[in-house]
Amino acid sequence: MFLTISTRGTAAHPATDLGFLLHKHPDKAQTFSTSYGTAHVLYPEADAERCTAALLLEVDTVALVRRGKGKGRGGAPDAALAQYVNDRPYAASSLLAVALSAVFSSALRGVCNARPERAAAPLPLRIEVPALPARGGPALVGRLFEPLGWAVTAEPVALDTEFPQWGDSRYVRLVLESETLTLAEALRHLYVLLPVLDDAKHYWVAPDEVDKLLRAGEGWLPTHPEQKLITSRYLSRRWSLTRQAMERLELVRLAEADDSEVESIDNAVEEETEAEERPAPLAVLRREAILAALRASGAARVLDLGCGQGQLVQELLRDVRFTEVVGVDVSVRALTIASRRLKLDRMGERQASRVQLLQGSLAYTDKRLKGYDAAVLSEVIEHLDLPRLPALEYAVFGHARPRTVLVTTPNVEYNVRWETLPAGHVRHGDHRFEWTREEFRAWAGTVAERHGYEVAFTPVGPDDPEVGPPTQMAVFHRHDDTRKELKAA
Repeated sequence: MFLTISTRGTAAHPATDLGFLLHKHPDKAQTFSTSYGTAHVLYPEADAERCTAALLLEVDTVALVRRGKGKGRGGAPDAALAQYVNDRPYAASSLLAVALSAVFSSALRGVCNARPERAAAPLPLRIEVPALPARGGPALVGRLFEPLGWAVTAEPVALDTEFPQWGDSRYVRLVLESETLTLAEALRHLYVLLPVLDDAKHYWVAPDEVDKLLRAGEGWLPTHPEQKLITSRYLSRRWSLTRQAMERLELVRLAEADDSEVESIDNAVEEETEAEERPAPLAVLRREAILAALRASGAARVLDLGCGQGQLVQELLRDVRFTEVVGVDVSVRALTIASRRLKLDRMGERQASRVQLLQGSLAYTDKRLKGYDAAVLSEVIEHLDLPRLPALEYAVFGHARPRTVLVTTPNVEYNVRWETLPAGHVRHGDHRFEWTREEFRAWAGTVAERHGYEVAFTPVGPDDPEVGPPTQMAVFHRHDDTRKELKAA
């Protein structure tokens, strides 16, 4: 990871004052040990007219895995290989933010005994980050930095220069320029916003992170137009911590408001607090829709195909009408987590008799899956390469043939409503495709006709009049038994 901070000098104040402010001498290259590697500070240029300080962070990926195991997305990626093959050594992230805090701690606090007047004064600053993950794209980078007084240049980095048709990656080359900010303010902006743009942290976010955020955000975060997004991402979307931080930020804002504004603000906040409840996550809405459809179908014995870590299996077991629940997944690791979630080792005999977890691939027929009332494929099909989809179709609809099949998948048309999702990107890195409503209906209609099912469609989540719901669900009912009854009559 690499970051440079540059400034210009004047007749009264040489640019090399930057060395005093950073507490790092321009004539020396210095090295600092961190928990995850080695930080180097050096000056590519240092004279009276212009001075540039560079921070180079060499990340020890093995140390990152060992220290960060189980402590957040950066330290515990989903796939085992991704622990060693990832962008952490190269792209600015919370690792670089922590290094900034450790190496330039005095500068970040605005402390400089040698040049106190320079530490308190605005500087002509230019900051460059060659590779910055920006989940939300260049537009979000601008929305985060521009309200703070920065002129922002965020150039998308091509996914592969040899294949321009592949489009842009999620990385940008960032250049920030300002004449109105102090060095301490600039460093605090970077400390907070680098991990916010990456939308991940390499360590477990504990309650003390709220205090860190408020310290670094003092003077700018309480009034930032993207305060909620910044707070949520910085705290790794932990709702309890985010709410705590938002409440404290609101108190700060109120304390700084003019007396004439306080009463109206109090009333507005009170009304908003009463009227605005935290919206249910889409995953919760999806499970609720699936459970409602299963209950309506009268199913008692249910397959959760691609059960992942067992969230839906857990919900099904809470309803006694589902007498047998089977979770199937190709990932042994996911099934292990599901077993822990369900506490199978401590489950009573009667409850344990209702549930099974099976390892298996949905691309192959499996006689263990025959004879069930219903099967659920929740957010599964989009993880398959399209050429493998017919194999899953036959394994479920042609071979297992449950009476009811529920299929949910993202509606790609709704992606434009996700402000932080770059244009043209799918919602998850493992999605092989995402369909429009028309594409999904065409596929489902063909499957139903081919295998003797009827199909209906249900929106999941807010049904936008222009782009539809975030999730689309197809409910298949097998009608071959009905036909046999009509023939017999």
